[in-house]
Amino acid sequence: MSATAPMPESHRLINYKAENGIAWMEMNDPPANTYTYDMMRELDEAILDARMDESVHVIILRGAGEKFFSAGANIKMLASVMPEFKYYFCLHANETLSRLEHTPKLVIAALNGHTVGGGLEIALAADIRLARRDAGKIGLPEVALGVLPGTGGTQRLSRLIGKSRAIEMMAMGRTFSFEEAEEMGLVNQVLDRADFFEQVKDYAGQFLPPQKAARAVGRIKRAVCSGLEMPLTEGLALERELQFDLFKSEDAHEGLTAYVEKRTPKFKAK
Repeated sequence: MSATAPMPESHRLINYKAENGIAWMEMNDPPANTYTYDMMRELDEAILDARMDESVHVIILRGAGEKFFSAGANIKMLASVMPEFKYYFCLHANETLSRLEHTPKLVIAALNGHTVGGGLEIALAADIRLARRDAGKIGLPEVALGVLPGTGGTQRLSRLIGKSRAIEMMAMGRTFSFEEAEEMGLVNQVLDRADFFEQVKDYAGQFLPPQKAARAVGRIKRAVCSGLEMPLTEGLALERELQFDLFKSEDAHEGLTAYVEKRTPKFKAK
């Protein structure tokens, strides 16, 4: 199936497919792809499937349809339940996104449409964000509802773009273009509208074997994500531990040998 073609629609809220080293996860509740407890449960299952699948090296998140990556949590659902359920819903969503963030495989959020509220919080848990040009707005407007971005938004956004800019952005509740988001470092790249998902797939391909040592990529991610939560000395110790693990891998032997022999390495993710 082409990356540009819609994924098969079904009763599932997360469509999942894994092929050619890439796991595609599609939030499937168009037009806005708002998430509920059930969608988060399915996303959690998909993350675990991709993590345990040794043939998967890159995860790509996308939204169904043309208009939205995701508009975040289903507001009608939240408005209809007790505060205690709202709290546990946010807790479960946070656990799911933390699992995604700490999965030792590269995660790319393909922002094919509006990415606001909890939708941006999902994208912030990814490692790289690629956006479709002129496809929508991005931002965390939760303050307009009298609440804060409660699925990791206050923490991940400030770590990504800095404290002052993050506070201003969330307190104003402003949404803005993907191009402006790229300028502030919130989005890595803005890609052309035509064949957007094919471009995302090609971008992801550069991190796959045999061109790239996928285990090294995964451990770079783990060193950064876990290390940022530690004091520097502990982060350096984690880095050394992960490096020692890589030194024992077939890919490290191949990479070092290929360098000495002045040839292009052929990695196997082993």
